[in-house]
Amino acid sequence: MLLLANSEAYPGFETSIDLLRKGEHGLEAMVAGIAHVERDVRVRSVGFGGWPNMVGKMEFDAGVMDGTTREVGSVGAVPDTLPVAALARQVMKRLPHVMLTGDGARRFASETGFAVDETLYEDSKRVWWERLEKELSPEDLAKFPNIPLAPLSTTITDPERVRDTTVFLCSDASKGIHAATSTSGWAWKYPGRLGDSPIPGAGFYADSRYGAAACTHTGEMTMRCSTARTVVLAMKLGHSLSDAIKLAVEELAELTEGFLAGVVIHAIDAKGNHEVVNFRCPGEIAYWVWDESMSAPEKRAAKTA
Repeated sequence: MLLLANSEAYPGFETSIDLLRKGEHGLEAMVAGIAHVERDVRVRSVGFGGWPNMVGKMEFDAGVMDGTTREVGSVGAVPDTLPVAALARQVMKRLPHVMLTGDGARRFASETGFAVDETLYEDSKRVWWERLEKELSPEDLAKFPNIPLAPLSTTITDPERVRDTTVFLCSDASKGIHAATSTSGWAWKYPGRLGDSPIPGAGFYADSRYGAAACTHTGEMTMRCSTARTVVLAMKLGHSLSDAIKLAVEELAELTEGFLAGVVIHAIDAKGNHEVVNFRCPGEIAYWVWDESMSAPEKRAAKTA
């Protein structure tokens, strides 16, 4: 068994480990762990601790993939709901669809017993409004949000450069390889924006025969390159895990137009190997890893591409 996640996974990583040790299906184990991340205000890029969109509303994205069946459940721009990875799991289980978004996703949440949650953390609301006061004239502030929003998307930057996601990848006791993601998305995003986190093939992908991959940070880039699918497909074609990630990084490096920033690729293979690679993100990037030979999970530094 193997569990890999990004550094923000710490509130729920050991929960997932405990469930994997008990023989739970990997997706159930990871979704249970992610639920703790989604409710922890210390994590400023996921769930309740995340940042609102440009008009002060929280919109959450998540995805899950069963690498054995290659079934996917995904939700995007979901309001009033914190456990969105669990909601994505219910999409997989109950519907013939892969993805639900916005009010439709919230309707499905109510139908399946999810509470209507308070999702805007008071500190996030304060920081959001103070930033608007700096950017807008008194006239525009009085009219807000009934003003053009697009110009703000080029002037307002993330309060903590937050473009992260929580990503979990695992190989479970049945040798199933699975992926799960959850995020509150890019702070101050244009309403309705989806990143790569709910997009199969871009932000996550799993195939139990070969491995799995998931990405964090700049989803606008990984959607253009289908980065997670590239890693898994390269392994299917015979590349090692390291070479598969190198190929995905090369594709990201080929982009020269549009919004460009950093990406972190997390990946595992069917042989029990793992690798996390930082492509152009400033500072040190860390991640969590555990396998059944380890007495406790370890936090390690990612490689630099």
